[in-house]
Amino acid sequence: MTMTATQSLTPPAAALAIPPLIERLASAPGGAWVNDATLDAFLAEPGVAVIFLWGDPVRFPECLDVAVVLPELLKAVRAAGGPGWRTGVVEPQAEMAVDRRYGASRRPALVFLRDGGYLGTVGGMLDWDVFLAEVQRVLAAPVTRAPSIGIPVRAAASDGGCH
Repeated sequence: MTMTATQSLTPPAAALAIPPLIERLASAPGGAWVNDATLDAFLAEPGVAVIFLWGDPVRFPECLDVAVVLPELLKAVRAAGGPGWRTGVVEPQAEMAVDRRYGASRRPALVFLRDGGYLGTVGGMLDWDVFLAEVQRVLAAPVTRAPSIGIPVRAAASDGGCH
């Protein structure tokens, strides 16, 4: 992964206590801290990316489990001939903005994207076989509209009326 001026391998300055397991994901090869201002640049790079929404480890202790398992999932998917991915670890102050964008309200959550397009989300900590199968299912899915919060607006044919 090529680092840009908008991405950083250092933890967000506003964060006081980033757990070492989360820090390790962001600083590993292919990892980066992302926020609502840097996410588009991160996703502009071609290929598969996963956005890790982790939340508060006290409220969501599974986030630390997912932080441990995520690199192992990457190895298993690659070993099975699947794609590798870049990991964007969402800065705590940006979680709500990214959550709204992708409708990933559960913590922890892995949001998978290909070439910036939404593939799917895997939420929570799962048994290994289930987790791996879910990740492989999502990676095989076509790009689709993210299930963001809100009602989708559809343009209607204009015939001069509102109905």
